Amino acid sequence: MPRAQRAHAQCSISGVYPYVRVTEWGRRPWPGTMALFPAFAGVSAAPESSAGGSSRKDLDWLSNPSFCTGNVPTLQQNTVEITALASEKELLTRSPLKLELSEGSDTHKRIKQASRKKKKEKKKKKKHQHHKKTKKKYEQSSDSESYSATDSEKETSTGCIIYSKKEVEKPNQENNATDNSGSHLVWLDDIQTLTTETFRTDKKPDPANWEYKSLYRGDIARYKRKGNSCLGINPKKQRISWEGTSTEKKQLHKKFERYFSKKSMRSVSSDGAPVCSKAEVFSSDLSPFIPVKDSDDEVPSSTSTWVNPLGVYDKSTTLWLQGQGPSDQETKQPTSQKDSEEVILKAKVEEFNRKVRENPRDIQLWLEFVSFQDEVMKRPSLYTISEGEQESRRKSLKLILEKKLSILERAIESNQNSVELKLARLKLCTEFWEPSTLIKEWQKLIFLHPNNTSLWQKYLLFCQSQFSTFTVSKIHNLYGKCLSTLAAVQDGSILSHPALPGTEEAMFALFLQQCHFLRQAGHTEKAISLFQAMIDFTFFKPDSVKDLPTRGQVEFFEPFWDSGEPRVGEKGARGWRAWMHQQERGGWVVIKPDEDEDEPEEDDQEIKNKTLPKWQIWLSVEHSREQRHWLPWRPDKTKKQTDEDCDDPERQVLFDDLGLSLIKLPSLDLKFQLIDSFLQFLGVPSSYNLPASCLYLAMDENGIFDDGISDEKPLTFFNPSFSGINCVGRMDKMNRQEHRMGHCKEGEEFIQNIFHLVLPLFSGKEKSHLCLSWLQYEIAKVTWCLQTKNKKRLKSQGKKCKKLAKNLLKEPDNRNNFCLWKAYAHLEWLLGNIEDARKVFDTAISMAGPEDLSSRLFDLSLLYAELEVELSGNLEGATTSRAIHILTKLTENGPYIPYTGQVLAMNILKARKAYEHMLQKHLNESSAPDPSSFNCSGHLVGMVGCFMLFQYLTIGVNAAMHIYKQVYERLKGSISSEFSRLSANIGAQNLTNALEAVTLMHANLLRYHMKVSVFPLNPLRETLSEALKLYPDNQVLWRSYIQIQNKSHNASKTRRFFDIIIRSSESLEPRLFAIQAEKMRKRLVEAVLREEAGEIHSTIPETGLSNRIKVLFENAVQSDNGSNCPLLWRMYLNFLVSLGNKERSKGVFYRALQHCPWAKVLYMDAMDYFPDQFQEILDLMTEKELRVRVPIEELELLLED
Repeated sequence: MPRAQRAHAQCSISGVYPYVRVTEWGRRPWPGTMALFPAFAGVSAAPESSAGGSSRKDLDWLSNPSFCTGNVPTLQQNTVEITALASEKELLTRSPLKLELSEGSDTHKRIKQASRKKKKEKKKKKKHQHHKKTKKKYEQSSDSESYSATDSEKETSTGCIIYSKKEVEKPNQENNATDNSGSHLVWLDDIQTLTTETFRTDKKPDPANWEYKSLYRGDIARYKRKGNSCLGINPKKQRISWEGTSTEKKQLHKKFERYFSKKSMRSVSSDGAPVCSKAEVFSSDLSPFIPVKDSDDEVPSSTSTWVNPLGVYDKSTTLWLQGQGPSDQETKQPTSQKDSEEVILKAKVEEFNRKVRENPRDIQLWLEFVSFQDEVMKRPSLYTISEGEQESRRKSLKLILEKKLSILERAIESNQNSVELKLARLKLCTEFWEPSTLIKEWQKLIFLHPNNTSLWQKYLLFCQSQFSTFTVSKIHNLYGKCLSTLAAVQDGSILSHPALPGTEEAMFALFLQQCHFLRQAGHTEKAISLFQAMIDFTFFKPDSVKDLPTRGQVEFFEPFWDSGEPRVGEKGARGWRAWMHQQERGGWVVIKPDEDEDEPEEDDQEIKNKTLPKWQIWLSVEHSREQRHWLPWRPDKTKKQTDEDCDDPERQVLFDDLGLSLIKLPSLDLKFQLIDSFLQFLGVPSSYNLPASCLYLAMDENGIFDDGISDEKPLTFFNPSFSGINCVGRMDKMNRQEHRMGHCKEGEEFIQNIFHLVLPLFSGKEKSHLCLSWLQYEIAKVTWCLQTKNKKRLKSQGKKCKKLAKNLLKEPDNRNNFCLWKAYAHLEWLLGNIEDARKVFDTAISMAGPEDLSSRLFDLSLLYAELEVELSGNLEGATTSRAIHILTKLTENGPYIPYTGQVLAMNILKARKAYEHMLQKHLNESSAPDPSSFNCSGHLVGMVGCFMLFQYLTIGVNAAMHIYKQVYERLKGSISSEFSRLSANIGAQNLTNALEAVTLMHANLLRYHMKVSVFPLNPLRETLSEALKLYPDNQVLWRSYIQIQNKSHNASKTRRFFDIIIRSSESLEPRLFAIQAEKMRKRLVEAVLREEAGEIHSTIPETGLSNRIKVLFENAVQSDNGSNCPLLWRMYLNFLVSLGNKERSKGVFYRALQHCPWAKVLYMDAMDYFPDQFQEILDLMTEKELRVRVPIEELELLLED
């Protein structure tokens, strides 16, 4: 093929014809069929001679002005001019053999003038493009536009014909000799009528065609393509594939996405692409890697056929060459991961729509559909906005909320009486509506469902946590309205709404929540008066008013309250019933008190150092009055006092403050819980915990992390559980430096009077529990004295406590009470009287008969043995110790004999057999379906504890662990399988408590063994981990867990475990102890960094733990139970202040007030942390009606004195 034809072929392939260079006459041009553009349709057609018409049709397309550069209007104007000149003067003739052109003619002059004008325009264009080049040196067009400001000579020669003068003057057809002595440029658009013999073959090779893949970009006409189609093609048969598009160029220079970008995070959160392994690759030979075949990989066929001799075609190409089509499965295009996710989401949405259409009454289904919207809106899909728009709007929360709201409205239309759906709607509308509007909607909902206790509880919590509308009096009245309405429902006064199951328990929980609300707000007098009135209203009600409804009974109770008679806890209190009987007989006979009973008042000097700042003095006086003035003020009639003699009117409680909150408690269990809750409110240790609905609202002190002497004595440490709730009169700081056990003198007398008043009201188990609580309260004060090493107070408190124990044991009902004997013996042991304690233990065990193996006796013997084990301090001679003697005698039928010497080996074997027999018997009873056998759970706990300690002392720790595993597996199986029925809930709960107690004893035994010998942490860690999965709210287990995990250098296991428990449980304890574990690790790291080094902590800051703790706090305060927990907010505020970031601490303080505006301790902490805002915080307390015992005006008067 000639060189020119190869160049033409290359141009034809590229689809672009920038210019034509012809230097030889006599060649027949290729004909052009038609103009590519309508503007040149008339110009392209030229008259053809009959002789040469057929031969010129192949080259006529070159005469088309469509291939000329320049503006279209200029080309059209020049064409019109030349055509007019040719028609008017007819100076130019056309011949297939000769071309005549006279340079002296007017036409030639006009052509030269036009060419000069064109040159000037090209020069101007050159200068202009040179200026653009310098301005846009590094810019390139994003479309297919290509241009160049260099090589202007090539651009100038585009569309023109170069020929010599001599060839123009006289061409000879026979003699093809040419003379190239001179040449000049003539524009092709100026001589469009003379294109018959203007082409010849260029035989000079162009090396650029071999060196480059395409034509020079400067020789290509500039253009912009709009769309992916082309004019003039048949879309059914023809298609254009545009290669090298601008989008591909953009992708080449696309910025690499980092791992923290939104797109990367979205890809991490999405499901991975499915992969499958090849089954055929596994052979007997071990391969160095496991081949994995991706889902979109295709293995090409390796067989050679006549259409695929080299085996280079894939399967689809081979089938196409054979004239066959792919199978139905192969025609399905593999979808990408994004497409598959969209298909899955679309299927889920359609399924939800179908289900709610078929079951519109399914409430849970509607709520699942609402929760599903979070998953739908998580990534771009068919149901969200586009990806680009989504990034700009950043996943607008309002869009998701509006969609959820529309679904809930549809659900409520189908379920008009569903409270759950309406609650979900109100919770969702907190993001849209104002607080006043929300309160009105809540009121409408309460009006429609006045008998729904859970709705009342949520309504009270909502109003209580709205800072903008919160005041103490408003919320207090709202509690009264709630309880009075529920009391009317319980009495049947509201005929339209009957009482729902569990109304009594829910009303009692709301009553306790109100009392703790008043305590946290500082109005302790009102809270104490509520308990006093409730006890009188429940236990001392006259028989004549018992049949009246609650409102009628309250009206009869008001005269007694206003009469001035002593109330519960006050000296001389007799109760409402006795007062009413005496009023019928004429009134009380007033007896003058003895003058010897008057004692000198304590020194009331509240300000000890007036040089301190005002805010410190105020805090000191406020704490002092909070501890001393928590009781309601009553006028002393013996001193002729009246109501006007009270210095602080807030200390007086009127009947209007508590009349609406009085309710009836017909259940005996609830009556005992009322007494137990009141004692716990006063600081007396109790096994009763607050209901879950108000537990976290009442938590406001960090005593749950204190361990006392548990590390020194892990087997027998005394742990009065307060569940993180401050007792009345206590608003200690977070460091608990000023914490003390007990109350002032008036408070201690008040507690004693309550015990004397309520003990005769109970008998049996309840009375024994109250006596034990009283004695444990006194022992707790002894333990506090031991920890603080206050020897003077320890001596007096010890005498007082022993006197109380002896008086309680002298009563006939308590002589065989092993719980009291156990507490008394433990008291003697704590005071250091070891021999006296042994005598008390031996006496108590001897009182039991040979067949009396009760749970109390097992507990008594277990404590005795554990004290002896801790006293020895090691395991040497354990088989001959007192502990083995105690545990062995427990299984013998004969009378108990005190320890005299070595225990025989035969007696040890007999005791082991007896323990095994009793254990198997109790485990079989626990697996029985009869609920009557569940009462042995307490007996099982004591017996298992004794058996584990016996095996530990005689064989080793592995034997004790074996016993625990056996009991754990049996009890866990019984709880999960046998007692899943509703009728066995009580028995299942008993076994659950038994398993929890056994786990705690086993953990304490392992802790003691690790203390006295070398033992790995893993067994104890596994024990606590398995137990905490079952009991995530057990604070004692969490304390042990974070203690042992703090000894490990690797915190990853602990963090993973906390994360698992937090995700699976709604309890707040895992979050609190996770924060405490990180804080302990942070203190440990800081201690190591700062040890024996100056300012090394400033050069090696430990910011990782600080940031982790902040994240844990943020996640905790955003949870349902943590957002309204004062303790959590106090811990968060204290931590940020310890970091020194006061600005952020202030922000957290105001966030805490938004969720817990009633917690006075938060305001007190803020005054300590931000003294510059003392007056502002004090004004805020006054505005919200929190109890301020020291007004600033009174403080200024005290400072002046």
